[in-house]
Amino acid sequence: MSQIRLIAIRDTELSVDEVRAAVADPAAGGDVIFCGTVRDNDAARGVTGLSYSAHPSAEAELRRVAEAIVAKYPEVVALAAVHRVGDLAVGDLAVVVGVACPHRAEAFHACHAMIDELKASVPVWKHQRFTDGSDEWVGSA
Repeated sequence: MSQIRLIAIRDTELSVDEVRAAVADPAAGGDVIFCGTVRDNDAARGVTGLSYSAHPSAEAELRRVAEAIVAKYPEVVALAAVHRVGDLAVGDLAVVVGVACPHRAEAFHACHAMIDELKASVPVWKHQRFTDGSDEWVGSA
């Protein structure tokens, strides 16, 4: 079985349980799940909601990032990452990443690297709407 168990860009609600189930493995003693959630503020400005847009290549790029993380961290037993697109409200899950490794430290390091590289490389853009009626685009997820 491949270490990369779930990769998706979706316009539907994300599930932490789905990601956790995808990385569950009897060889793993440490599972780390990262959840990125829409918050109600950014740089001291109130946020009412946001939307994510993705380039058609986003899912393939997400897979490429996952493959690079698995190559860099050979102790990864399982990895999953899903990112949402479309309109999201405060409190909605925007991204969920899961990594399973034999030990917790390895899982934390690999999960941290995965979310950082996803944000830096995957062509997903955020459009934030603020309580003062203004809005802004952010370069990548």
